[in-house]
Amino acid sequence: MKEEYKEYLTTKELPESERPYEKCERFGASALSDAELLAVIIRSGTKHERASELAARILALPGTRPGLKGLNYLSLKELRKIRGIGRVKAIQLLCVVELARRMAQAKGEELLKLSAPETVAGYYMEQLRHLTREESVVLFLDARNRRISDQVIATGTVNASIMAPREIFLAALEQGAVGIILIHNHPSGDPEPSKEDIAVTSRIRDAGNLIGIRLMDHIIIGDNTYMSFKEEGLL
Repeated sequence: MKEEYKEYLTTKELPESERPYEKCERFGASALSDAELLAVIIRSGTKHERASELAARILALPGTRPGLKGLNYLSLKELRKIRGIGRVKAIQLLCVVELARRMAQAKGEELLKLSAPETVAGYYMEQLRHLTREESVVLFLDARNRRISDQVIATGTVNASIMAPREIFLAALEQGAVGIILIHNHPSGDPEPSKEDIAVTSRIRDAGNLIGIRLMDHIIIGDNTYMSFKEEGLL
C-alpha cells in the first residue's frame, strides 16, 4: 500500500511528458499550465502531494481571487499559512510576483507615450490594479512633456484617497515640473470617477493654472481597464 502511495506522489516516476522540467525542456515554457509553472518555482511538494498538486491548491485557495491573479493579494504571512509553504517558498513566490510586476512595467516604459492615456495607464496598471486600498501617484513632466519622475502622493482606504493640492504642487515645484498627470486606482475594479474624484480634479486643475503647472490628465486604474479625464473631455 505504501509503495502504491509513493508511486502516485513521486514526480520522478510520472511519465516524462507530465514532468514540468522535462516538459519545459522539450516544448518550451509556454507549454506548461499555470500550476506547472508555479510548481517549477516552488520546486518540491510535501510527502503527501507533488509540487504540481501543491501549486494547483495555491491557485485555488478559497477567499482569494482565483488563479495567478490571486498571488498578487497574498502577503508573506498568508503564504506561510498554506500547508506545504514555508519561509523560503513564500519568499520565492513574493519575489516572482514582484518580478512579474517589474517586467510588465519595464516593457510599458519602452512604449510609454505621455500624450497617450492608454500607454500611461498600461505603464501603471500592474503597480496599481491589485492594491486593496486607493493609492495616488503623480507623474511629473518637464517643458517638453517628458517624464521627470513619479511619486506616491497619498494612500487611502478601500474607496478613497486624499489628494491634497498643496502636497502635489510642493512636490512638483521641487521637481521643476511644468506639468503633471494624476493616476490613482479603484480597488473595486471599476474606474468610473466618483463625485469626489471629479471635484478634486477640478481643484487641482485650477490650483495648477494659478501657479503655471498644468494638469495634463487624471487617469483612474481599474481591473485591467482605465478611465482618462482627458479622453472623456473632463479637463
